[in-house]
Amino acid sequence: MTRLITPRRFALFASALAAMALAAPERASACGGFFCDSSQPVNQQAERIVFAQEADGSVTAVIQIQYQGPSERFAWMLPVAGSPEISVSSDAAFQRLQQASNPQYRLTTRVEGTCGGGPSRAFDNSSGGGAADAAASSADGGVPPVSVVDSGYVGPYDYIIISVDPSTPDVAETGIAWLQDNGYDVPSMGAEVLRPYLESGMNLLAFRLVKGNDAGSIRPVSLSFGPGLPSIPLRPTALATQPDMGILVWVLGPSRAIPANYRDLELNEALINWLSPGSTYDAVVTRAANEAGGQGFVTEMAGAAAPLADVIWSEDEAARWAALRAETWTGREGELVFRIAELAALDGVREVLTAALTIPDGVSEDQFFACLGCYVDASEADLPGVEPAALLDAVQADVIDPMVDTRALFIESPYMTRLYTTMSADEMTVDPIFDFNDTLGDYSNVHEAERIIECSPSISQFEAPWRVELDADTTVRGRGNTWPFDPDGGAMPANARVRRIGNTGEGEVIEDNTAAIAATLVEHNASVPGAPPASASGCSASAASSRSALGFGFALAFGLGFFLLRRRD
Repeated sequence: MTRLITPRRFALFASALAAMALAAPERASACGGFFCDSSQPVNQQAERIVFAQEADGSVTAVIQIQYQGPSERFAWMLPVAGSPEISVSSDAAFQRLQQASNPQYRLTTRVEGTCGGGPSRAFDNSSGGGAADAAASSADGGVPPVSVVDSGYVGPYDYIIISVDPSTPDVAETGIAWLQDNGYDVPSMGAEVLRPYLESGMNLLAFRLVKGNDAGSIRPVSLSFGPGLPSIPLRPTALATQPDMGILVWVLGPSRAIPANYRDLELNEALINWLSPGSTYDAVVTRAANEAGGQGFVTEMAGAAAPLADVIWSEDEAARWAALRAETWTGREGELVFRIAELAALDGVREVLTAALTIPDGVSEDQFFACLGCYVDASEADLPGVEPAALLDAVQADVIDPMVDTRALFIESPYMTRLYTTMSADEMTVDPIFDFNDTLGDYSNVHEAERIIECSPSISQFEAPWRVELDADTTVRGRGNTWPFDPDGGAMPANARVRRIGNTGEGEVIEDNTAAIAATLVEHNASVPGAPPASASGCSASAASSRSALGFGFALAFGLGFFLLRRRD
Protein backbone atom coordinates (compact mmCIF):
# COMPACT_ATOMS: atom_id res chain seq x y z
CA MET A 1 0.00 0.00 0.00
CA THR A 2 1.13 3.52 -0.65
CA ARG A 3 -0.04 6.90 0.42
CA LEU A 4 0.30 10.19 -1.35
CA ILE A 5 2.43 12.91 0.17
CA THR A 6 1.05 16.19 -1.01
CA PRO A 7 3.89 18.46 -2.22
CA ARG A 8 4.10 22.17 -1.93
CA ARG A 9 2.29 23.50 -4.94
CA PHE A 10 4.08 25.72 -7.38
CA ALA A 11 2.96 27.54 -10.49
CA LEU A 12 4.35 28.90 -13.71
CA PHE A 13 3.26 31.98 -15.51
CA ALA A 14 3.94 32.51 -19.24
CA SER A 15 3.70 36.20 -20.07
CA ALA A 16 3.00 37.84 -23.38
CA LEU A 17 6.71 38.55 -23.60
CA ALA A 18 7.49 34.82 -23.44
CA ALA A 19 9.13 35.23 -20.03
CA MET A 20 8.49 32.70 -17.28
CA ALA A 21 8.14 33.57 -13.59
CA LEU A 22 6.54 32.28 -10.41
CA ALA A 23 2.88 33.18 -10.11
CA ALA A 24 0.32 32.66 -7.38
CA PRO A 25 -2.22 29.96 -8.29
CA GLU A 26 -5.16 32.18 -7.47
CA ARG A 27 -4.06 34.66 -10.14
CA ALA A 28 -3.88 32.27 -13.09
CA SER A 29 -5.92 29.61 -14.78
CA ALA A 30 -4.93 25.96 -14.74
CA CYS A 31 -3.82 24.30 -17.99
CA GLY A 32 -2.52 20.75 -18.02
CA GLY A 33 -0.67 20.80 -14.71
CA PHE A 34 0.54 24.39 -15.17
CA PHE A 35 -0.91 27.66 -14.04
CA CYS A 36 -0.46 29.83 -17.06
CA ASP A 37 -1.62 32.90 -18.90
CA SER A 38 -4.18 31.73 -21.45
CA SER A 39 -2.63 33.98 -24.08
CA GLN A 40 0.64 32.04 -23.90
CA PRO A 41 -0.09 28.32 -23.35
CA VAL A 42 2.87 26.30 -22.15
CA ASN A 43 3.98 23.58 -24.53
CA GLN A 44 4.34 20.29 -22.67
CA GLN A 45 5.54 18.17 -25.57
CA ALA A 46 8.33 16.58 -23.60
CA GLU A 47 9.82 16.14 -20.16
CA ARG A 48 13.40 15.91 -18.88
CA ILE A 49 13.99 15.29 -15.20
CA VAL A 50 16.74 14.34 -12.74
CA PHE A 51 15.55 12.59 -9.58
CA ALA A 52 17.94 12.05 -6.70
CA GLN A 53 17.04 9.97 -3.66
CA GLU A 54 19.46 10.98 -0.95
CA ALA A 55 20.82 8.85 1.90
CA ASP A 56 18.08 9.96 4.30
CA GLY A 57 15.42 8.97 1.77
CA SER A 58 14.53 12.51 0.72
CA VAL A 59 14.16 13.21 -2.97
CA THR A 60 15.33 16.13 -5.08
CA ALA A 61 13.83 16.68 -8.53
CA VAL A 62 15.55 18.89 -11.09
CA ILE A 63 13.11 19.66 -13.90
CA GLN A 64 13.85 21.33 -17.19
CA ILE A 65 11.03 23.55 -18.41
CA GLN A 66 10.87 24.78 -21.97
CA TYR A 67 8.75 27.54 -23.34
CA GLN A 68 8.14 26.99 -27.04
CA GLY A 69 6.94 29.83 -29.25
CA PRO A 70 5.69 29.75 -32.83
CA SER A 71 7.99 28.09 -35.34
CA GLU A 72 9.69 30.09 -38.05
CA ARG A 73 11.71 28.88 -40.96
CA PHE A 74 15.37 28.78 -40.10
CA ALA A 75 18.32 27.03 -41.69
CA TRP A 76 22.04 27.68 -41.75
CA MET A 77 24.73 25.66 -43.46
CA LEU A 78 28.45 25.97 -43.88
CA PRO A 79 31.39 23.80 -44.94
CA VAL A 80 33.50 22.35 -42.14
CA ALA A 81 36.62 20.22 -41.92
CA GLY A 82 35.89 16.91 -40.22
CA SER A 83 33.33 16.86 -37.40
CA PRO A 84 33.55 19.92 -35.11
CA GLU A 85 32.12 20.04 -31.63
CA ILE A 86 28.80 21.89 -31.66
CA SER A 87 27.57 24.01 -28.74
CA VAL A 88 25.03 26.75 -28.10
CA SER A 89 23.83 28.59 -24.99
CA SER A 90 21.15 26.47 -23.36
CA ASP A 91 20.34 24.67 -20.12
CA ALA A 92 23.92 23.70 -19.50
CA ALA A 93 23.61 21.03 -16.83
CA PHE A 94 20.98 19.05 -18.73
CA GLN A 95 22.74 19.40 -22.03
CA ARG A 96 26.05 18.20 -20.60
CA LEU A 97 24.38 15.36 -18.79
CA GLN A 98 22.43 14.23 -21.82
CA GLN A 99 25.41 14.32 -24.14
CA ALA A 100 27.45 12.18 -21.78
CA SER A 101 24.72 9.56 -21.34
CA ASN A 102 23.09 9.45 -24.78
CA PRO A 103 22.64 6.05 -26.42
CA GLN A 104 25.35 5.43 -29.00
CA TYR A 105 25.23 2.89 -31.80
CA ARG A 106 28.70 2.29 -33.15
CA LEU A 107 29.10 0.40 -36.38
CA THR A 108 32.49 -0.97 -37.47
CA THR A 109 32.70 -1.66 -41.21
CA ARG A 110 35.14 -3.94 -43.01
CA VAL A 111 35.25 -5.33 -46.54
CA GLU A 112 35.73 -8.98 -47.39
CA GLY A 113 37.14 -9.91 -50.78
CA THR A 114 37.61 -7.54 -53.73
CA CYS A 115 34.75 -5.75 -55.41
CA GLY A 116 34.60 -4.94 -59.10
CA GLY A 117 35.15 -1.37 -60.23
CA GLY A 118 37.86 -0.64 -57.66
CA PRO A 119 37.43 0.83 -54.19
CA SER A 120 34.21 2.65 -53.48
CA ARG A 121 33.54 5.33 -50.88
CA ALA A 122 29.88 4.45 -50.56
CA PHE A 123 30.61 2.73 -47.25
CA ASP A 124 33.86 4.47 -46.35
CA ASN A 125 33.34 7.23 -43.85
CA SER A 126 36.80 7.06 -42.34
CA SER A 127 37.71 10.50 -43.68
CA GLY A 128 34.73 12.07 -41.93
CA GLY A 129 35.61 10.67 -38.53
CA GLY A 130 31.96 10.35 -37.69
CA ALA A 131 28.80 8.36 -37.88
CA ALA A 132 26.77 5.92 -39.88
CA ASP A 133 25.85 6.05 -43.55
CA ALA A 134 22.57 7.64 -44.58
CA ALA A 135 20.58 7.13 -47.75
CA ALA A 136 19.06 9.62 -50.18
CA SER A 137 17.43 9.11 -53.55
CA SER A 138 18.75 10.95 -56.59
CA ALA A 139 16.68 12.07 -59.56
CA ASP A 140 17.47 8.92 -61.55
CA GLY A 141 16.48 6.61 -58.69
CA GLY A 142 20.03 5.83 -57.57
CA VAL A 143 21.49 6.35 -54.13
CA PRO A 144 24.20 9.04 -54.02
CA PRO A 145 27.13 8.46 -51.67
CA VAL A 146 26.01 10.79 -48.88
CA SER A 147 27.00 9.78 -45.35
CA VAL A 148 26.02 11.27 -42.02
CA VAL A 149 29.12 12.23 -40.06
CA ASP A 150 27.31 13.49 -36.98
CA SER A 151 23.90 14.71 -35.86
CA GLY A 152 22.20 15.76 -32.68
CA TYR A 153 20.37 18.42 -30.74
CA VAL A 154 21.95 21.46 -29.10
CA GLY A 155 19.75 24.04 -27.43
CA PRO A 156 16.90 25.03 -29.75
CA TYR A 157 18.59 23.53 -32.81
CA ASP A 158 19.16 20.15 -34.30
CA TYR A 159 22.13 19.81 -36.56
CA ILE A 160 23.60 17.39 -39.02
CA ILE A 161 27.02 17.05 -40.65
CA ILE A 162 27.10 15.19 -43.94
CA SER A 163 29.93 14.05 -46.18
CA VAL A 164 29.41 13.87 -49.96
CA ASP A 165 31.82 11.88 -52.14
CA PRO A 166 33.89 14.60 -53.89
CA SER A 167 33.79 12.62 -57.14
CA THR A 168 30.00 12.77 -57.25
CA PRO A 169 28.72 14.80 -60.22
CA ASP A 170 27.04 17.98 -58.97
CA VAL A 171 28.45 17.32 -55.51
CA ALA A 172 27.02 20.49 -53.99
CA GLU A 173 23.56 20.01 -55.50
CA THR A 174 23.57 16.44 -54.19
CA GLY A 175 24.39 17.58 -50.65
CA ILE A 176 21.79 20.35 -50.68
CA ALA A 177 19.12 18.03 -52.10
CA TRP A 178 19.83 15.53 -49.33
CA LEU A 179 19.40 18.20 -46.67
CA GLN A 180 16.16 19.43 -48.27
CA ASP A 181 14.80 15.88 -48.47
CA ASN A 182 15.55 15.45 -44.77
CA GLY A 183 13.70 18.56 -43.61
CA TYR A 184 16.40 21.24 -43.71
CA ASP A 185 15.12 24.40 -45.39
CA VAL A 186 18.41 25.22 -47.13
CA PRO A 187 18.48 27.17 -50.41
CA SER A 188 19.58 25.54 -53.66
CA MET A 189 21.23 28.77 -54.74
CA GLY A 190 24.17 28.06 -52.41
CA ALA A 191 25.48 25.22 -54.57
CA GLU A 192 28.01 27.25 -56.51
CA VAL A 193 29.46 28.71 -53.32
CA LEU A 194 29.71 25.32 -51.62
CA ARG A 195 31.06 23.32 -54.57
CA PRO A 196 34.79 24.13 -54.13
CA TYR A 197 34.67 23.17 -50.47
CA LEU A 198 32.88 19.87 -51.03
CA GLU A 199 35.07 18.97 -54.00
CA SER A 200 38.09 19.41 -51.74
CA GLY A 201 36.67 16.88 -49.27
CA MET A 202 35.13 19.17 -46.66
CA ASN A 203 31.85 18.27 -44.97
CA LEU A 204 28.58 20.18 -44.83
CA LEU A 205 27.07 21.32 -41.53
CA ALA A 206 23.43 22.43 -41.34
CA PHE A 207 21.35 23.76 -38.45
CA ARG A 208 17.61 24.10 -38.10
CA LEU A 209 15.34 25.02 -35.26
CA VAL A 210 13.58 22.14 -33.65
CA LYS A 211 9.91 22.79 -34.24
CA GLY A 212 8.46 25.07 -31.61
CA ASN A 213 11.79 25.91 -29.98
CA ASP A 214 12.12 29.49 -31.20
CA ALA A 215 12.07 30.82 -27.65
CA GLY A 216 14.66 28.33 -26.48
CA SER A 217 14.76 26.85 -23.02
CA ILE A 218 14.17 28.64 -19.77
CA ARG A 219 15.93 27.78 -16.53
CA PRO A 220 15.33 24.42 -14.88
CA VAL A 221 13.86 24.28 -11.42
CA SER A 222 14.99 22.16 -8.46
CA LEU A 223 12.49 20.81 -5.95
CA SER A 224 13.31 18.99 -2.69
CA PHE A 225 10.88 16.67 -0.91
CA GLY A 226 10.79 14.49 2.18
CA PRO A 227 11.34 10.72 2.17
CA GLY A 228 9.55 8.79 -0.55
CA LEU A 229 9.84 7.50 -4.07
CA PRO A 230 10.03 9.72 -7.16
CA SER A 231 6.89 9.83 -9.28
CA ILE A 232 5.71 11.85 -12.26
CA PRO A 233 2.10 13.07 -12.24
CA LEU A 234 1.35 12.32 -15.86
CA ARG A 235 -2.41 12.40 -15.70
CA PRO A 236 -2.61 16.21 -15.51
CA THR A 237 -0.05 16.34 -18.31
CA ALA A 238 -2.47 14.47 -20.58
CA LEU A 239 -4.67 17.57 -20.73
CA ALA A 240 -2.17 19.42 -22.90
CA THR A 241 0.26 16.84 -24.26
CA GLN A 242 1.20 16.05 -27.83
CA PRO A 243 1.16 12.50 -29.25
CA ASP A 244 4.17 10.37 -28.32
CA MET A 245 5.66 12.88 -25.89
CA GLY A 246 9.16 11.93 -24.83
CA ILE A 247 9.94 11.38 -21.16
CA LEU A 248 13.64 11.20 -20.22
CA VAL A 249 14.55 10.56 -16.59
CA TRP A 250 17.82 10.23 -14.70
CA VAL A 251 17.25 8.54 -11.32
CA LEU A 252 20.01 8.77 -8.70
CA GLY A 253 19.95 6.50 -5.69
CA PRO A 254 21.48 3.53 -3.86
CA SER A 255 21.25 1.10 -6.79
CA ARG A 256 19.75 0.67 -10.24
CA ALA A 257 16.36 2.33 -10.67
CA ILE A 258 13.35 0.52 -12.07
CA PRO A 259 9.90 1.62 -13.25
CA ALA A 260 8.04 0.09 -10.31
CA ASN A 261 4.55 0.17 -11.82
CA TYR A 262 5.52 0.26 -15.51
CA ARG A 263 7.07 -2.39 -17.74
CA ASP A 264 10.80 -2.69 -18.37
CA LEU A 265 11.42 -2.74 -22.14
CA GLU A 266 14.38 -4.42 -23.86
CA LEU A 267 14.57 -3.13 -27.44
CA ASN A 268 14.88 -5.30 -30.53
CA GLU A 269 18.13 -3.82 -31.86
CA ALA A 270 17.60 -5.37 -35.31
CA LEU A 271 14.76 -2.89 -35.79
CA ILE A 272 17.06 0.09 -35.21
CA ASN A 273 18.64 1.46 -38.37
CA TRP A 274 22.32 1.04 -37.52
CA LEU A 275 23.26 2.95 -40.68
CA SER A 276 21.49 6.04 -39.28
CA PRO A 277 20.42 5.27 -35.70
CA GLY A 278 19.08 8.70 -34.85
CA SER A 279 16.57 8.47 -37.69
CA THR A 280 14.72 5.50 -36.19
CA TYR A 281 15.57 5.18 -32.50
CA ASP A 282 12.65 7.26 -31.24
CA ALA A 283 10.22 5.40 -33.48
CA VAL A 284 11.46 2.06 -32.13
CA VAL A 285 11.02 3.27 -28.54
CA THR A 286 7.51 4.51 -29.35
CA ARG A 287 6.56 1.19 -30.88
CA ALA A 288 8.06 -0.70 -27.96
CA ALA A 289 6.09 1.39 -25.49
CA ASN A 290 2.89 0.97 -27.50
CA GLU A 291 3.39 -2.80 -27.55
CA ALA A 292 3.55 -2.68 -23.75
CA GLY A 293 0.22 -0.89 -23.53
CA GLY A 294 1.81 2.54 -23.60
CA GLN A 295 3.33 2.12 -20.15
CA GLY A 296 6.93 0.99 -20.24
CA PHE A 297 10.43 2.46 -19.98
CA VAL A 298 13.65 1.60 -21.80
CA THR A 299 16.77 1.57 -19.62
CA GLU A 300 19.35 3.48 -21.64
CA MET A 301 22.23 3.57 -19.15
CA ALA A 302 22.96 2.40 -15.62
CA GLY A 303 26.14 2.69 -13.58
CA ALA A 304 28.08 4.75 -11.07
CA ALA A 305 26.82 8.33 -10.80
CA ALA A 306 30.07 10.05 -9.84
CA PRO A 307 31.71 9.98 -13.32
CA LEU A 308 28.92 12.22 -14.63
CA ALA A 309 29.50 14.84 -11.93
CA ASP A 310 32.60 16.23 -13.63
CA VAL A 311 30.68 16.37 -16.90
CA ILE A 312 28.16 18.76 -15.37
CA TRP A 313 30.68 21.05 -13.64
CA SER A 314 34.34 20.10 -13.86
CA GLU A 315 37.05 20.67 -11.28
CA ASP A 316 38.93 22.72 -13.87
CA GLU A 317 35.94 25.03 -14.34
CA ALA A 318 35.60 25.37 -10.59
CA ALA A 319 39.28 26.27 -10.25
CA ARG A 320 39.11 28.91 -12.99
CA TRP A 321 36.02 30.47 -11.44
CA ALA A 322 37.67 30.52 -8.01
CA ALA A 323 40.72 32.24 -9.51
CA LEU A 324 38.52 34.85 -11.18
CA ARG A 325 36.72 35.57 -7.90
CA ALA A 326 40.02 35.92 -6.06
CA GLU A 327 41.27 38.73 -8.30
CA THR A 328 40.88 42.39 -7.36
CA TRP A 329 38.40 43.99 -9.76
CA THR A 330 37.98 47.44 -8.24
CA GLY A 331 38.81 49.89 -11.01
CA ARG A 332 38.53 47.09 -13.61
CA GLU A 333 34.74 46.93 -13.92
CA GLY A 334 34.75 46.92 -17.73
CA GLU A 335 37.16 44.00 -17.89
CA LEU A 336 35.12 42.10 -15.29
CA VAL A 337 31.96 42.45 -17.36
CA PHE A 338 33.68 40.89 -20.35
CA ARG A 339 35.19 38.12 -18.25
CA ILE A 340 31.74 37.25 -16.96
CA ALA A 341 30.32 37.45 -20.47
CA GLU A 342 32.73 34.64 -21.40
CA LEU A 343 30.54 32.38 -19.25
CA ALA A 344 27.57 32.98 -21.56
CA ALA A 345 27.17 29.25 -22.23
CA LEU A 346 25.84 28.88 -18.68
CA ASP A 347 22.29 29.79 -17.76
CA GLY A 348 21.74 33.12 -16.04
CA VAL A 349 24.76 35.10 -17.26
CA ARG A 350 22.72 37.33 -19.53
CA GLU A 351 20.15 37.99 -16.83
CA VAL A 352 22.82 38.97 -14.30
CA LEU A 353 24.51 41.35 -16.72
CA THR A 354 21.18 42.86 -17.76
CA ALA A 355 20.44 43.67 -14.13
CA ALA A 356 23.85 45.30 -13.63
CA LEU A 357 24.29 47.21 -16.90
CA THR A 358 22.29 50.04 -18.43
CA ILE A 359 21.13 49.21 -21.95
CA PRO A 360 20.95 52.39 -24.05
CA ASP A 361 17.55 53.67 -25.12
CA GLY A 362 16.51 52.37 -28.50
CA VAL A 363 18.78 49.29 -28.24
CA SER A 364 17.14 45.93 -27.69
CA GLU A 365 18.59 43.41 -25.29
CA ASP A 366 19.47 41.12 -28.20
CA GLN A 367 21.29 43.93 -29.99
CA PHE A 368 23.14 44.88 -26.82
CA PHE A 369 24.54 41.39 -26.17
CA ALA A 370 25.18 40.69 -29.84
CA CYS A 371 27.72 43.52 -29.75
CA LEU A 372 28.62 44.06 -26.11
CA GLY A 373 31.81 45.86 -27.12
CA CYS A 374 29.77 48.42 -29.02
CA TYR A 375 28.21 49.67 -25.78
CA VAL A 376 30.65 48.72 -23.00
CA ASP A 377 34.32 49.69 -22.87
CA ALA A 378 36.44 46.81 -21.57
CA SER A 379 38.99 49.30 -20.24
CA GLU A 380 36.39 51.28 -18.30
CA ALA A 381 37.49 51.70 -14.68
CA ASP A 382 34.10 52.61 -13.24
CA LEU A 383 30.93 51.43 -14.97
CA PRO A 384 27.72 52.95 -13.55
CA GLY A 385 25.76 50.37 -11.59
CA VAL A 386 28.55 47.78 -11.57
CA GLU A 387 29.93 46.92 -8.14
CA PRO A 388 32.44 44.05 -8.53
CA ALA A 389 31.70 42.17 -5.32
CA ALA A 390 27.93 42.33 -5.82
CA LEU A 391 28.23 41.30 -9.46
CA LEU A 392 30.42 38.32 -8.61
CA ASP A 393 28.03 37.30 -5.83
CA ALA A 394 25.12 37.44 -8.27
CA VAL A 395 26.98 35.25 -10.78
CA GLN A 396 27.85 32.83 -7.99
CA ALA A 397 24.23 32.56 -6.85
CA ASP A 398 22.45 32.60 -10.23
CA VAL A 399 24.95 30.92 -12.56
CA ILE A 400 27.58 28.87 -10.70
CA ASP A 401 25.67 27.50 -7.71
CA PRO A 402 22.99 25.76 -9.82
CA MET A 403 25.74 23.90 -11.69
CA VAL A 404 27.54 23.05 -8.43
CA ASP A 405 24.30 21.87 -6.80
CA THR A 406 23.44 19.62 -9.72
CA ARG A 407 26.96 18.22 -9.70
CA ALA A 408 26.63 17.51 -5.98
CA LEU A 409 23.62 15.26 -6.59
CA PHE A 410 25.82 12.98 -8.68
CA ILE A 411 28.72 13.11 -6.22
CA GLU A 412 26.51 12.18 -3.29
CA SER A 413 24.59 9.39 -5.07
CA PRO A 414 26.13 5.94 -5.54
CA TYR A 415 24.23 5.06 -8.71
CA MET A 416 22.56 6.58 -11.78
CA THR A 417 19.95 5.09 -14.11
CA ARG A 418 18.71 6.76 -17.29
CA LEU A 419 15.27 5.72 -18.55
CA TYR A 420 13.28 6.85 -21.58
CA THR A 421 9.86 6.37 -23.11
CA THR A 422 7.23 8.14 -25.19
CA MET A 423 3.56 8.46 -24.32
CA SER A 424 0.35 9.90 -25.72
CA ALA A 425 -2.52 11.41 -23.75
CA ASP A 426 -4.67 8.27 -23.76
CA GLU A 427 -1.78 6.30 -22.23
CA MET A 428 -1.24 8.67 -19.31
CA THR A 429 -3.58 6.89 -16.93
CA VAL A 430 -0.99 5.73 -14.38
CA ASP A 431 1.67 7.94 -12.83
CA PRO A 432 5.05 6.20 -13.13
CA ILE A 433 6.86 5.48 -9.86
CA PHE A 434 10.58 4.76 -9.70
CA ASP A 435 12.05 2.38 -7.13
CA PHE A 436 15.41 0.62 -6.78
CA ASN A 437 16.69 -2.90 -7.44
CA ASP A 438 19.82 -4.13 -5.65
CA THR A 439 20.35 -7.12 -7.97
CA LEU A 440 20.47 -5.73 -11.49
CA GLY A 441 23.90 -4.81 -12.83
CA ASP A 442 25.27 -1.96 -14.92
CA TYR A 443 23.95 -1.21 -18.41
CA SER A 444 26.10 0.56 -21.00
CA ASN A 445 24.76 3.29 -23.25
CA VAL A 446 27.24 2.20 -25.96
CA HIS A 447 26.07 -0.47 -28.40
CA GLU A 448 28.48 -1.93 -30.94
CA ALA A 449 28.08 -4.02 -34.08
CA GLU A 450 30.15 -4.97 -37.10
CA ARG A 451 29.16 -4.68 -40.75
CA ILE A 452 30.93 -6.91 -43.27
CA ILE A 453 30.62 -6.00 -46.94
CA GLU A 454 30.84 -9.20 -49.01
CA CYS A 455 32.70 -8.24 -52.17
CA SER A 456 33.28 -10.14 -55.39
CA PRO A 457 34.76 -9.05 -58.74
CA SER A 458 31.35 -9.14 -60.42
CA ILE A 459 29.80 -6.32 -58.32
CA SER A 460 30.77 -2.92 -57.01
CA GLN A 461 31.28 -2.34 -53.31
CA PHE A 462 28.17 -0.18 -53.18
CA GLU A 463 26.05 -2.93 -54.73
CA ALA A 464 27.57 -5.76 -52.70
CA PRO A 465 25.54 -7.52 -50.04
CA TRP A 466 26.52 -6.99 -46.43
CA ARG A 467 25.79 -8.46 -43.06
CA VAL A 468 25.64 -6.67 -39.72
CA GLU A 469 26.50 -8.85 -36.75
CA LEU A 470 24.74 -7.41 -33.72
CA ASP A 471 25.97 -10.22 -31.48
CA ALA A 472 27.01 -13.85 -31.74
CA ASP A 473 23.44 -14.95 -32.43
CA THR A 474 21.95 -12.03 -34.36
CA THR A 475 22.82 -11.11 -37.96
CA VAL A 476 20.98 -8.72 -40.28
CA ARG A 477 21.67 -8.90 -44.01
CA GLY A 478 21.13 -6.17 -46.58
CA ARG A 479 22.44 -4.36 -49.65
CA GLY A 480 23.29 -0.77 -50.48
CA ASN A 481 22.63 2.03 -48.06
CA THR A 482 19.17 1.03 -46.81
CA TRP A 483 18.36 -0.74 -43.57
CA PRO A 484 15.96 -3.60 -44.36
CA PHE A 485 13.51 -3.02 -41.51
CA ASP A 486 11.21 -0.06 -40.89
CA PRO A 487 10.04 0.60 -37.33
CA ASP A 488 6.63 1.46 -38.74
CA GLY A 489 6.48 -1.59 -41.00
CA GLY A 490 5.45 -4.19 -38.46
CA ALA A 491 7.74 -6.95 -39.73
CA MET A 492 9.11 -7.54 -36.23
CA PRO A 493 8.16 -6.56 -32.69
CA ALA A 494 10.03 -3.59 -31.23
CA ASN A 495 10.55 -5.35 -27.90
CA ALA A 496 12.89 -8.29 -27.57
CA ARG A 497 11.59 -8.82 -24.05
CA VAL A 498 9.17 -7.12 -21.69
CA ARG A 499 9.69 -7.60 -17.97
CA ARG A 500 8.05 -6.77 -14.67
CA ILE A 501 10.79 -5.94 -12.16
CA GLY A 502 10.67 -5.64 -8.38
CA ASN A 503 13.15 -4.51 -5.76
CA THR A 504 15.34 -7.59 -6.12
CA GLY A 505 16.03 -10.24 -8.72
CA GLU A 506 16.09 -10.15 -12.52
CA GLY A 507 12.36 -9.70 -12.84
CA GLU A 508 9.62 -11.71 -14.52
CA VAL A 509 9.62 -11.95 -18.31
CA ILE A 510 6.03 -11.41 -19.35
CA GLU A 511 6.70 -11.25 -23.09
CA ASP A 512 9.62 -12.89 -24.92
CA ASN A 513 9.85 -12.14 -28.64
CA THR A 514 13.40 -13.36 -29.22
CA ALA A 515 12.36 -16.55 -31.02
CA ALA A 516 9.97 -14.68 -33.32
CA ILE A 517 12.64 -12.07 -34.09
CA ALA A 518 15.19 -14.79 -34.87
CA ALA A 519 12.75 -16.54 -37.22
CA THR A 520 12.01 -13.28 -39.04
CA LEU A 521 15.72 -12.61 -39.48
CA VAL A 522 16.38 -16.12 -40.84
CA GLU A 523 13.60 -15.67 -43.40
CA HIS A 524 14.72 -12.17 -44.34
CA ASN A 525 18.42 -13.01 -44.56
CA ALA A 526 17.71 -15.89 -46.93
CA SER A 527 15.83 -13.51 -49.24
CA VAL A 528 18.68 -11.02 -49.70
CA PRO A 529 20.10 -11.37 -53.25
CA GLY A 530 23.65 -12.63 -53.15
CA ALA A 531 23.34 -13.95 -49.62
CA PRO A 532 25.49 -17.07 -49.07
CA PRO A 533 24.02 -20.28 -47.66
CA ALA A 534 23.35 -20.15 -43.95
CA SER A 535 26.43 -22.29 -43.25
CA ALA A 536 28.79 -20.13 -45.31
CA SER A 537 31.10 -17.77 -43.48
CA GLY A 538 32.04 -15.53 -46.39
CA CYS A 539 35.44 -14.27 -47.46
CA SER A 540 38.17 -13.53 -44.99
CA ALA A 541 40.30 -10.81 -46.59
CA SER A 542 39.84 -7.42 -44.96
CA ALA A 543 40.21 -4.67 -47.54
CA ALA A 544 39.19 -1.62 -45.53
CA SER A 545 37.80 -0.65 -42.19
CA SER A 546 36.13 2.34 -40.65
CA ARG A 547 34.49 3.19 -37.37
CA SER A 548 31.36 5.21 -36.97
CA ALA A 549 29.41 6.46 -34.03
CA LEU A 550 26.21 8.40 -33.56
CA GLY A 551 25.01 9.81 -30.27
CA PHE A 552 21.66 11.43 -30.16
CA GLY A 553 19.36 13.06 -27.75
CA PHE A 554 15.91 14.18 -27.23
CA ALA A 555 14.60 17.69 -26.83
CA LEU A 556 12.73 17.26 -23.58
CA ALA A 557 11.11 19.49 -20.99
CA PHE A 558 8.88 19.24 -17.93
CA GLY A 559 7.11 21.68 -15.72
CA LEU A 560 4.69 19.94 -13.34
CA GLY A 561 4.61 19.71 -9.60
CA PHE A 562 5.98 16.42 -8.28
CA PHE A 563 4.70 14.15 -5.58
CA LEU A 564 6.28 11.25 -3.77
CA LEU A 565 5.01 7.87 -2.77
CA ARG A 566 5.91 6.39 0.58
CA ARG A 567 5.57 2.78 1.58
CA ARG A 568 3.29 2.27 4.55
CA ASP A 569 5.31 1.08 7.47
